[in-house]
Amino acid sequence: MPEYRAPLDDIRFVLNELAGLPELVAAIPAYENATADVVDAVLSEAGRFAGEVLSPLNRPGDREGVRIVGDDVKAAKGFGDAYRAFASSGWVGLSGDPQYGGQGLPHVVGGAASEMWGAANASFSNCPELAAGAITALEAHATPELRARFLPQLLSGEWSATMCLTEPQAGTDLAAVQTRAERDGDRYRLFGRKIFITWGDHDMTDNIVHLVLARGPDAPPGVKGISLFVVPKYRVKADGTLGERNDIRPVSVEHKLGLHASPTCVMALGDHGGAEGFLIGRMHEGIACMFTMMNHMRVSVGLQGVGLADRAYQQAVAYARERRQGSSRDGKERLPIIRYPDVRRMLLTMRALTEAARAIAYVAATHIDLAHHAADEGERRRHQARADLLTPVVKGWSTEVAQEVAALGVQVHGGMGFIEETGAAQILRDARITTIYEGTNGIQAMDLLGRKMLRDGGRAFGEVMREMEALDDGLAAAGAPLTTIRAAFQAGMRALRDSSRFILEESARDENLPGSAAFNFMMLFGIVCGGWQMVRAALVASTGASRAADARFLAAKLATVRFYADQILPRAQTYALAVTAGSASVMAFDEEDF
Repeated sequence: MPEYRAPLDDIRFVLNELAGLPELVAAIPAYENATADVVDAVLSEAGRFAGEVLSPLNRPGDREGVRIVGDDVKAAKGFGDAYRAFASSGWVGLSGDPQYGGQGLPHVVGGAASEMWGAANASFSNCPELAAGAITALEAHATPELRARFLPQLLSGEWSATMCLTEPQAGTDLAAVQTRAERDGDRYRLFGRKIFITWGDHDMTDNIVHLVLARGPDAPPGVKGISLFVVPKYRVKADGTLGERNDIRPVSVEHKLGLHASPTCVMALGDHGGAEGFLIGRMHEGIACMFTMMNHMRVSVGLQGVGLADRAYQQAVAYARERRQGSSRDGKERLPIIRYPDVRRMLLTMRALTEAARAIAYVAATHIDLAHHAADEGERRRHQARADLLTPVVKGWSTEVAQEVAALGVQVHGGMGFIEETGAAQILRDARITTIYEGTNGIQAMDLLGRKMLRDGGRAFGEVMREMEALDDGLAAAGAPLTTIRAAFQAGMRALRDSSRFILEESARDENLPGSAAFNFMMLFGIVCGGWQMVRAALVASTGASRAADARFLAAKLATVRFYADQILPRAQTYALAVTAGSASVMAFDEEDF
């Protein structure tokens, strides 16, 4: 498997020209230290660490996997040293609160770094991403005492974190959670089982901070009775030093399709008297608290999907340049397969989808930054609504893109793609879980359609549509070079607008319509949102006036946008037809006939 090379040129272009990083830094006093030189140095070093430290561990970690020894999980060889180097470099706290030791850089910069780490070694990157998610939840909901007790060590990377939601009988239905918390003075004792806990145990850090959903005393049934607790692997004394082992232990690790070096644990709480935990937020409001971490992780998983897609593309291009098959017309030269139109179709599909997904994710991350730091409360609410709308697209559509791109990567390799030694299969295996993590993509689609569109009558969605439509004047002024792009984007917007109108009008009459149409609508929205960002990129590239790219890069970007317009945007019509077909064919089949 070729080592990973960070796509810094496109990352810089998207950050500066599409995500508006310079304008963000200028508008937010908290980001005044995120100068262009600082950001460039951070991105360069993150890319170097990804390529030189994490990527070489990716294939060996996949082969070795993890194992459980007694009450502990042993990470793959080299992972512990890499994590300690990662932590000592300050990467865990890149976007964390400086009050507790974080560096306070914009989330969108942290997201770009996260993409690179996920591309280089997805198994490894899961661990610090979970810590970053827990940090977000603790910053938002924990008491000052708990923040002081846990955040400095999490931000420094001395400790890691997990998210303990799922139970054997519950799955996605958190209303069925049975883990219980019993009051014990100023703390609680927890009892139960949690499954599918990513990096639930390991030997890379001194402590692991588990965020656990459980039912407190006298909890009402359903999700309204769930609370959130912080449960450390080792008890933490008042002075911050570690005490004895807490009553939370890994029972087993799962044997998975991919991500072999990322331990997925069954965790037992309270087998020996109760696991000590502390309430985060208010009793019975655990779901809202946990969703602060969950939404962070959904964006992170989307970025991991972008990273894996980019790595699949890089590897496929390298193979297509080297693999020779067939001869030139005069028979004097054996041709690299990159010369063949069908291989080019696959490579450009991989490239265009990856670049579109990257742009959506970075733009969403900028809205998250503004939702936290904009000076005006109304502006903060507006940006939060936009971030909320885009989050299921970042997670759902981007990870579907990762599946397609990784599968095309195998296909470009031909038979060699099916052979583990090339590494193409590992990318596909590792990417497969991204459509399931943090709520399956069907759940993301229902979140987009139900909570983010129907609940507000399409208001936030309408604002996005108006921004898309506002690009038409620029496209018209650009003339012939962007004519076909303009036509394809207009057709995509019509398909999206008509589909959204159909859903808003018909959902009240057809209770099965949202569930039947949600996935296709999410894919439609993703395709057109990708087109939106690619059109913005084309408008920059066509003028040649970029703050972050040279003429050769801009010419390639414009060619990629043209391919997206010709070959990807027409998919919008298919998804729109599926949406407007309604629920009849979905619901017509008798359950007994499946």
